[in-house]
Parts: sequence; structure tokens; C-alpha cells
Amino acid sequence: MNHKFPPLPVRIAVAVIVIGTLAYFGYRSLNNTAISELTASGTIEATIVNVAPEISGKVTEVLAQESQPVKMNDPLLHLDPNLLTAQRAVAAASVDSANAALASAQVKYDQALQAAIAAQDAQRAKDLKSTAPTGFDQPGWYFDQAEQADSAKVELDNAQSALDDANANLQTVISDLKNSNYLKAEKRLADARAAFVIADTVKDEATSASNSGGLLDAANDYLEIAQTELDDAQTEYDDELTTDEADDVEYARGKVIAAQQRYYAAYSRWLSFQTGEESPAVVSALRSLEQAKSAVTQADANLALLDTQVAKLTIVAPIDGVILARNVEPGEFVQPGAVALTMADLTNLTITVYVPENLYGQIALGQTAEVRVDSFPDLVFTATVVHIADQAEFTPRNVQTVEGRSSTFYAIKLKVADPDGKLKIGMPADVVFK
Repeated sequence: MNHKFPPLPVRIAVAVIVIGTLAYFGYRSLNNTAISELTASGTIEATIVNVAPEISGKVTEVLAQESQPVKMNDPLLHLDPNLLTAQRAVAAASVDSANAALASAQVKYDQALQAAIAAQDAQRAKDLKSTAPTGFDQPGWYFDQAEQADSAKVELDNAQSALDDANANLQTVISDLKNSNYLKAEKRLADARAAFVIADTVKDEATSASNSGGLLDAANDYLEIAQTELDDAQTEYDDELTTDEADDVEYARGKVIAAQQRYYAAYSRWLSFQTGEESPAVVSALRSLEQAKSAVTQADANLALLDTQVAKLTIVAPIDGVILARNVEPGEFVQPGAVALTMADLTNLTITVYVPENLYGQIALGQTAEVRVDSFPDLVFTATVVHIADQAEFTPRNVQTVEGRSSTFYAIKLKVADPDGKLKIGMPADVVFK
């Protein structure tokens, strides 16, 4: 039976009129009655986690299959451990060596401390028995060791300052001579004296070896040459200075030598009080002990680092969920951060829908809604509003109509109850707010 239809443009016009009429009456129906429900659409979502190794390596075993449920910390795949195992063995040996060195340093420190304390006790006993030195009113034990050590340090610092001043004074005296030939003459005299000392030593050795002969004659000639040079150098030096200038230089040099002797004596006395824990031997042993402890700490840290890396050769599930995708196979080489598996928590499903601004106020946190999906048309799932966006969006991704693109919408996130595990990620769904 043949039916005759109007031309296509006429049919389209009629359809538009019919749809417009239905939309108009539907809108009037909603406005003539109390609004009891608000409908929106979206897709089922879940928390998706990409599982990736933190270190590189060759995959030796994959323990999870797609669609397989797993628990948090379940092993998912293993990487080749051979390289890190060898490195860990070296680190463990370093720890043993460092501990042995620490034990040796501890023994040396204990021995040094015991010897220093024994010396300190002996010195204290000597001080108790000693009488007061000449010029002192108090006995030797009147000031304890710490007080004497402090005073010795003060004298050492003063001696150093005096030595610096003496050297500066000598340079001032020499520069005040304003005689450039003086330094040359002084250098010549110092060299001549050094040569004469050696020549005199050679002569004495030659005399001991032979009372006559060529060796002794040669030694005597060498000494005569050195003596002549010394005399000439001394004469040149004396000619460069007046008597007063010579006295000033000699006195300045004497002050330097005296200051040096004072410094050395002060330093020696200060060291004599460095007994017990403050003795140089104990301080040095303690420094070695601290270095040994530091070496042990570093070796332990290196071993702990390798243990951490070895533990990361087994990649575990970060959450309870289901494996969605498996991207690696045994024998493949993976890099840090490369996605090996993808999983999701299907027990915590959500859906995000968008509602226009004029209906935003009808939704509140904790509000319930009904969710329906095409795959199970006869089932109604329960959902609860868990988040309402604080900022409006323009043209949300699942709104494609002209009217929708010209409005502002708010994202509403709901948690969907799915005790039987029927819903899947990506399922389109309709939400009816109660």
C-alpha cells in the first residue's frame, strides 16, 4: 500500500511546529504546577589511578590481569633485582668495614683518654707535694689546672702579640736606615756565615780523618776562602752602619729573638696543661672517633637507600580496586613514571552533572537523587550530593544545546550507591534530584 507524504521541507516545518508546541505546553505545565523534581545527565565516574614504577628496570613478572580486583599493597609486578642486589652487597660490606674502623677508633680513644687521665693525676699529685716557687706566696696547688691553663693561654696570646710587634719594629728600624745597600750587605754576611760554618765542619772532619795530606790541605784552603769571604762581608756590613744604627738593628733583632723564645716557652707551658680530656692525644683520638662514626652513618645511609630501591622493585596496588588496563609484559624495560597498569576504585562511584544557574538554589549538600542508566532501565540507583561547585562554568562539556551554551551552569557531584557492582565507568546516566 503506497502512502503519500508531504515534501521534505513541509515535513521538517511540521515537526518543528509539533516539537515547539510540545515544548511550550511542557514548559507551561511545569510553571503551572510546583516543581517536584530536577533532572540532569552525566556519566558514571570513579577514581582512576595510573600505576607506574619509581625506578627503571626490566619487568620479570606481571601479577595482575585486566578486570582483576586487587587490594591495597597487593604486588602487581616485579622488576629485575640483579643490579641492585649486587650494589647492596657492596654497601653492606662498606657498613661492616666502617663498623670495624669505628671499633678500632673507639679503642684508641679509650686508651688515649686513660693515659691522659693518668698523666693528669700524676701532675696533680706532684702539685700537691710541691712547695711554692721563688717569688710566689701561694703553693703550687693553689690554682687548679683549669685556672693555670687559662692563664697560660693568656700568656701565649700575649707572647704572639709581642712577637708580631717585635717583627714589625725590626722592619721599621731597617726601613728607617734609608740605605739600600744595607740589606745587600746583611744578606752577604748571612750567606758568608753559613758558608763558614760548613767549611769549618769540613775541616774538622778532614782533621779527624788525616793529620796531613791532600785532604787536610784542601779542607784548610776551603776554610781560608770561607774565612776571607766572612771577613769581607763583615767589613762591608760594618761600613754601611754607624755605631748608633748598628746598635738599633742589633737591639731590634734581639727583641725578635727574645719574643720568639717567649712564645715558644708560653706555648710549651700551655701544652703542659693540656692533659686529661683536653690533651692533644685525646683530642686527636676523639676527632678520629667522630670521623669513624660519620663514616658508619654514611655507610648505613647508603645501605638504607639501596634497601629502599630494592623494595621499589615490587610495584604494589596503591588502592583497593580493579585493574582496567595492563600496559606491560615480562621482558619489557620500563622507565620511572611510565604507566604500567591502570586501576580504579569501582566501590566509590560518582557522577558529575551540571544545572543552570536559575535552578542552582534547589540543590543542597546531602540531598538524595535517583540515577538511571540505559543498561538497566528497570533499576533505580541512589545517589547523594557530595560537592557543589563554588564557581559557575560557561558551556560545560556535556551541554551542547544552543540554549545551554548561552547559560552559566554549576557542577554538582554525587556519590552513587552500587552495592551489586552493576555500574561501569563511562555509562551515561540520568539524575533526578528529589
